Amino acid sequence: MHIEISLSLSAGQMTDLIYTEKELVQSLKEYIKAEESKLAAVKSWANKLDVLTRVSTSDPEGYLAHPVNAYKLMKRLNTEWSELESLVLQDPSDGFISNMSVHRQYFPDEEDEKGAAKALMRLQDTYQLDSESFSKGKLPGVHSSAFLTVDDCYDMGKTAYNDADYYHAVLWMQQSLRQLDAGEEAVVSKADVLDYLSYSVYQMGDLPRAIELTRLLLVLTDPSHQRAGGNLRYFERLLSKQLIELKQVYQPASEEPIQLGTYARPKDHLPERETYEALCRGEGVKMTNARRSRLFCRYRDGNRNPRLLLKPVKEEDEWDSPHIVRYLDVLSHEEIEKIKELAKPRVRHKRPQNSHFMVFYGVFAWLEGEEDPVIARVNQRIEDITGLTVETAELLQVANYGVGGQYEPHYDFSRKDEPDAFKRLGTGNRVATFLNYMSDVEAGGATVFPDFGAAIWPRKGTAVFWYNLFKSGEGDYRTRHAACPVLVGSKWVSNKWIHERGQEFLRPCGLTEVD
Repeated sequence: MHIEISLSLSAGQMTDLIYTEKELVQSLKEYIKAEESKLAAVKSWANKLDVLTRVSTSDPEGYLAHPVNAYKLMKRLNTEWSELESLVLQDPSDGFISNMSVHRQYFPDEEDEKGAAKALMRLQDTYQLDSESFSKGKLPGVHSSAFLTVDDCYDMGKTAYNDADYYHAVLWMQQSLRQLDAGEEAVVSKADVLDYLSYSVYQMGDLPRAIELTRLLLVLTDPSHQRAGGNLRYFERLLSKQLIELKQVYQPASEEPIQLGTYARPKDHLPERETYEALCRGEGVKMTNARRSRLFCRYRDGNRNPRLLLKPVKEEDEWDSPHIVRYLDVLSHEEIEKIKELAKPRVRHKRPQNSHFMVFYGVFAWLEGEEDPVIARVNQRIEDITGLTVETAELLQVANYGVGGQYEPHYDFSRKDEPDAFKRLGTGNRVATFLNYMSDVEAGGATVFPDFGAAIWPRKGTAVFWYNLFKSGEGDYRTRHAACPVLVGSKWVSNKWIHERGQEFLRPCGLTEVD
């Protein structure tokens, strides 16, 4: 079963790195203080010796005629200069370097940085955010001082370029150029930006603009710049050939800046990509008023379950068909904190083989009912609410999605082409999913169902429930769903996958395939 999971560093891991950086800054300050102290001592020596040498060199014979001066010169050169040499050779950086070495093993590497850049581009695509908004830290509902410099934008574009992702390379190199033209100082030169931008624009099929940018590059650099000159001649020949073949007249390049929508975004492996992302933005299919009028909220006592009689659970219809419900006040704040406390040590600093911990890596933990009374209580509550046994269910899975973290469209149940997916468990297929939201999310992070257009937003303490299989045991293919990228905030969830075995009398089999 191939599922594309793309999660960024968990909140716990990110918090660790924040405190690691703070500790290193403190260590750096201590090193600077030690270095300044050393330098002050060396300056004191230098000033004292400067005065002495000025006197001694003004009249060397007269100076040495005094026996005390002769003795002190011998002493200085034999003892004091040796002490000064030792002082200069002292290295106050040892403590800082040692601290760096201890923490470096937990540092993100080049692949992790690349993954973080890709996460920003994924957010840019999903939520249709232009590069300028991102560079100024302007995100929905957020006003912060976080911003990207010219060099940051250039590095983003270079990451995309090296991945042959010319679509994003254009967007970020263009933003880098825009900020350079606005007068922002940078390490990278305008020629460097234009070099990448012109070729990326060519790769996007815009020959007139590629020619214009390459000409500008040649103006800024040596006109005999071999690669740029070769590219220009190639682009011009290619454009001339195209115009002749299509019997068109040359149109000058557009003077409008390159923004989202200027070029078509390349298709990828997900057939429902556009629908999925529209739902993540709160767009897409809207339920008719007639259908919406059939959605209700109610109290459930689990067929007079003793544990729910005095405090029935509040149930809200989220969708009619397939039926998706939300339960309110399922987990208390204290229970959520306990679950997170139990899960955090297992997801922090775990880095599986052949994978990097920042992206493309699920930060999951599996919790057993025997580990803590809270987990046992949550399992029992799920059983009471759903009326299904959790004896054959999988362990409670806890996941933490950081910024950019997502879970692309997938099925929870195994299809006919995956007959052995849950064979080792011996509990049949996943009949239902119970998903707890353990945090609010400032922006993004919805659970969406592209096939029919439902978007369910995280609300701390609530849970959503749906059946993955019809009563006949056939899979309900409408339940393909996804976790949208977290745009701002941190998303904590826990879920229980309930299996078929043991439900025979709790949810009797239907007589037709779609019962």
